[in-house]
Amino acid sequence: MRQRGKVLCGVNTGLIGFSARTETGVWAGLDVDFCRALAAATLGAADKVEFVPLETNVRFNALKDGTIDVLARNTTWTMDREVELGLSFAGVLYFDGQAFMTRDERGFVSAQQLSGSKVCVEAGTTTEKNMAYYFKQQQIEAQTMALPTRAEVLKAYASGACDTYSADRSALFSDRASLAEPMQHTILPEVISKEPLGPVVLKGDDEWAEIVRWTLAGLINAEEVSLDKASAASADALADDAQRLVDGAGASGAKLRLDKTWLRTAVAGVGNYGEMFEANVGKGSALGMERGLNALWKRGGILTAPPMW
Repeated sequence: MRQRGKVLCGVNTGLIGFSARTETGVWAGLDVDFCRALAAATLGAADKVEFVPLETNVRFNALKDGTIDVLARNTTWTMDREVELGLSFAGVLYFDGQAFMTRDERGFVSAQQLSGSKVCVEAGTTTEKNMAYYFKQQQIEAQTMALPTRAEVLKAYASGACDTYSADRSALFSDRASLAEPMQHTILPEVISKEPLGPVVLKGDDEWAEIVRWTLAGLINAEEVSLDKASAASADALADDAQRLVDGAGASGAKLRLDKTWLRTAVAGVGNYGEMFEANVGKGSALGMERGLNALWKRGGILTAPPMW
């Protein structure tokens, strides 16, 4: 990566809030910002990254054949993927869960009412398996339309070929925002799975895996100690806890061949976790999502990271 001067980051082909191109062609989203933070930590600048858009069915092969260095593509961390595919997940960037979206005109208020529905889902995903298990468990008689890509699923739902769409809640909020009349679609309250989404690297390169893991932990810890984008970028002295974090990260980071201020550089490039969340998927964004489970552990959520000092 240092020789080529950039990190190759695999992302979604277009998921608003996580990884999608803006009208000017610039990549934006929570996964995108994580990749920029990783570039800043590793190469000293947040713009030293190339985004490689990937469909679901090729994302892991892109890691295996060296097309990308890291996969940051709303991917669920599972034992099967680590053990069977030889992958290493760096942690949880976003705690998600699978749900259902349907049109308001159907009048549904619960997934328990989905019998008789035609439900679209992306084929070959944990989403498809979770839905089949849920329907069997709840004795819901629904017709499943499994399509090869998310774009085809959304197209089928938008055209009325299916009346319900199942995916991670974050993806549903994202895709609803892209519909012609977003507020005519309801995301039902049931969450039928746990989907810890996080960045992935190939197993076997321990140094690189640790850099990815501790960059993620650093962004979360930065929010805890109020190390934000403005203070990280400023020449002013940091508050005690923030300086303690930067010093601790620098001392251990030296053993990973990182600059002693690598974490401060990363936060200066994209902000801390809370800033990234609010800018991309939070209440002020197009998705308008609450922090929920993704709030810090000391603020009612389950988001936490190991200490770095």
